[in-house]
Amino acid sequence: MQTILGASGQIAVELARQLARTQTTDLRLVSRNPHKVNETDTITRADLLDAEQTRTAVDGSDVVYFTAGLPANTALWEAQFPTMLRNALDAARAAGAAFAYFDNTYMYPQDDRVQTEDTPFAPVGPKGRVRAAMAMVVLEEIKRGDIPVLIARAPEFYGPGKTQSFTNMLILDRMKAGKKPLVPVHEDRRRTLIWTPDASRALALLGNTAGAFGQTWHLPVASEHPTYREFVTMASAALGREPAYTVLPKWLLGTAALVSPQVREIRELVPRYEHDNIFDSTKFTSRFPDFEVTGYQEGLGVIGQSSRRR
Repeated sequence: MQTILGASGQIAVELARQLARTQTTDLRLVSRNPHKVNETDTITRADLLDAEQTRTAVDGSDVVYFTAGLPANTALWEAQFPTMLRNALDAARAAGAAFAYFDNTYMYPQDDRVQTEDTPFAPVGPKGRVRAAMAMVVLEEIKRGDIPVLIARAPEFYGPGKTQSFTNMLILDRMKAGKKPLVPVHEDRRRTLIWTPDASRALALLGNTAGAFGQTWHLPVASEHPTYREFVTMASAALGREPAYTVLPKWLLGTAALVSPQVREIRELVPRYEHDNIFDSTKFTSRFPDFEVTGYQEGLGVIGQSSRRR
């Protein structure tokens, strides 16, 4: 049996679909309010802050995926994320299950260096420090060697469904609503975004590849790294919109943070929008050369088709 912890988010939903398609129909989906993705899924209600509930939810698993998320709230991240991870790791160890940790890039330096699996941690802001500390806990678990453990790391998302990210919120969601997209800080900085179905497909593949454990993997991204101007142009063509946008300067985001809790919570990410932000997934694509990575035009085309069907 394979178990997904934090089974309500977009990555987890697509992971459940992929696992059922390609690996096993013996899936357990765990969250506070889980829903079946596939007819054969087993759903289990559990609060990952509760060690006993987590242990019960994981019992009998062969592979455990940690895909749990929290709202962009620093206090919640600091108070809850480390406990959730510790409980999940303890439960996986008790069950003798392999553990796949889905991670982000908040702990990386927010400058223009190319991000690889060997990039040193240099978090900016409290949420970055939380994610860095969590990653270190998982790395220590890898060193401990009691169970197979891997880290699967993804850059900023774009994608279908309920995908949540700065880019989706400011550009794609606004375009789908008939509004002018907003570009953070600079229109000519190059960015790497990951198509969420690719992230989930790759996570499923890693979790079912014995040789993938004991290391960190950057999940696969397209070889292009478009600027926001190029991304908006492609998105406009896919969604049938005019390729117009407004750039949000750094000072305006700082001012908005004074009155908007949502902007205040993402303010620590602003420095990475001042630079090219390039995420390298050569390790994954070299190890899995047959994995088909979705290009930006293809992904945006899917979003455009979905938007027109509504």
